[in-house]
Amino acid sequence: MRSDPVLGGRVAVVTGAARGVGEAVARTLAGRGMRLALLGHEEAELERVAAGLPDAVAWPVDVTADRAMADVADRVRERFGPVSVVVANAGVAAGGPFLRCDPAIWSRVVEVNLVGSAVTARVFLPSLLATRGYYLQVASLAAFAPAPMMTAYGASKAGVEAFAHALRAELAPTGVGVGVAYFGWTDTQMIAAADREPALRLLHDRMPWPAGRTYPVQRVADRLVRGIERRAPAVYAQPWLRGLHLVRPALPAIVAHGARRELRRWAPDDDDLTATGLLGRGGRADEAARREA
Repeated sequence: MRSDPVLGGRVAVVTGAARGVGEAVARTLAGRGMRLALLGHEEAELERVAAGLPDAVAWPVDVTADRAMADVADRVRERFGPVSVVVANAGVAAGGPFLRCDPAIWSRVVEVNLVGSAVTARVFLPSLLATRGYYLQVASLAAFAPAPMMTAYGASKAGVEAFAHALRAELAPTGVGVGVAYFGWTDTQMIAAADREPALRLLHDRMPWPAGRTYPVQRVADRLVRGIERRAPAVYAQPWLRGLHLVRPALPAIVAHGARRELRRWAPDDDDLTATGLLGRGGRADEAARREA
């Protein structure tokens, strides 16, 4: 392990750290010498990740719960001191035709991804103000190229992008940096679950290269951590996303044109076009935690 001259010895919070991008980012930050607070629903999985890092503590918590998150922020500060980096990565996804989506599940995607990010920022901003730290909001290609069958996810990721841009402007006089991370399909358990669903597999299969390519988790994490080191306002996990961003005003029309061509053979009452519920083990963990609450 090397101690990074920028990050070494400092404290980072990573939400959604039990697996996938969150786990990979946590491991990479630990490799730079950071001390880690790992947040998420799944206590056993968080403990597994923490056990493999030199100085990390797991705190199971629902990122949408204001009071519980405020308590965790206090405990992180007592354990480690002020936080220098916050990675708002926790998220869930669900897919399928909008009219077939369970309204409660649709709302939960927005609540976790958008409201949970705002709660995360709110409780850790006092620390970031003290350290003149950096907040990285994980968004997605879906923030500026929302796709059919993923209405809640697209809305939530567009929302977190707007939230982060507004927060950056608000915090500019304080020295706190705010960045937005963008990446496409990534080889996580959530994406594997999406590819088992007919409607979402159709979406993925019909996406043009390179948007339809699935990228390795560690490559995405490495780019996010380089963005954290630079305190970048925008972090593109795949370089082509930077170019795509330049033509984003045209993307909704392009996506709609492609959807008309690709989806016309699917009848509105086709049994394959079903709503998915929350995807993957992370989605199931969120549902289980809410049942127990």
